[in-house]
Amino acid sequence: MNVRNYAAIDCGTNSTRMLIANKSETLDRQMKITRLGQGLDQSGELSNQAMSRVIDVLKDFRRSLDKHEVSEVRMVATSAARDASNSEDFFNKVESTLGVRPELLTGEEEGRLSFQGAIAELDPSLGPFLILDIGGGSTEFVFGSEKAENVYSSQIGCVRLTEEFFDNDPPLPEELHACLSVVGGHVDDALREIPNIGDEVTLVGLAGTVSCIAAIEIGLEKYDREKIHHFHLSKDAVEDVFRTLATENKFERMSNPGLEEDRADVIVAGTAILVKVMRQLQLTECLVSESDIMDGILHSMLRDRNK
Repeated sequence: MNVRNYAAIDCGTNSTRMLIANKSETLDRQMKITRLGQGLDQSGELSNQAMSRVIDVLKDFRRSLDKHEVSEVRMVATSAARDASNSEDFFNKVESTLGVRPELLTGEEEGRLSFQGAIAELDPSLGPFLILDIGGGSTEFVFGSEKAENVYSSQIGCVRLTEEFFDNDPPLPEELHACLSVVGGHVDDALREIPNIGDEVTLVGLAGTVSCIAAIEIGLEKYDREKIHHFHLSKDAVEDVFRTLATENKFERMSNPGLEEDRADVIVAGTAILVKVMRQLQLTECLVSESDIMDGILHSMLRDRNK
């Protein structure tokens, strides 16, 4: 019997990613910084340049889909597409390039898929879990044990906060303070919506910001998924990385092993989110997961085919 291959594509505010897999193995996993949400808060629209960056990456993804003879593709779009007035124009371009039209996820749908991907390989006894998915335009707080029970999607992300608060490089102390204060307000909102996250939980951090902090802490010269996946980040380590990055300019930051050049301008704001969440919720450790929304999508596709 022929093995069917499936693909999940996640088009976020900061990056565009693809996972190709079947029931037994992962065949391809790619991530490109495309910054779809660049300038979105000011204009209300996705720029032609930003859309073109994504389309160029999708053309490369198309070649990989053909190479692996993928039988089904599910593509989702998140925060930037939710906020833009011209998302349908963008979706038309995607469909003509990829042959698949993106699904526009709500923040809650995004959080539930991320939770499903993140906990798939975790021991249930570690729960309940607080999944923290730090994106470019939004951050999802998801609470649950074996399934997502509550989701809060906040309008904070590494690209959005950088564009809103950081006019200087490195950021001025008052810019950092304003950024952290706004993040703190969103953490308060999350606590009101999901009181359980104030209890004892296992914090699981997802997405590029968290992976990057782990890579810097480890000192990885080259990305290594096996070393980052399920790495335990202490609060002290996160604070140390934050202090280092926040006092360096973009050029200096790039000398830190593990930091991609394309992420160097938004990593401070992303790290500020993780720092503030751990401070405010008094969490001493973050479990890093490289399994996320794409894995959740793949699991849902495989589950649906097995019904």
